[in-house]
Amino acid sequence: MRQSLKNRQRNFRMRRTLHDAMRELSDLIKDGNKADAPKALSAAYKVIDTAVKKNLLHQNNGNRKKSAFAKKIAEMK
Repeated sequence: MRQSLKNRQRNFRMRRTLHDAMRELSDLIKDGNKADAPKALSAAYKVIDTAVKKNLLHQNNGNRKKSAFAKKIAEMK
């Protein structure tokens, strides 16, 4: 299999995982779920950091996303 196809599949899986983690966290924040939101924040941080490491997101973009989620969770408390 061509290298570009392997990379494309890997990148697609990582982007999907990133999207799902951020969507789950957004839904918890929107619902006001104070118990599960910090756990989902930790999981989202891990996924965002991995995406930055794999060059799917720029470092500043990842930091901005993490900061925005942390701010929203702090406002919930």
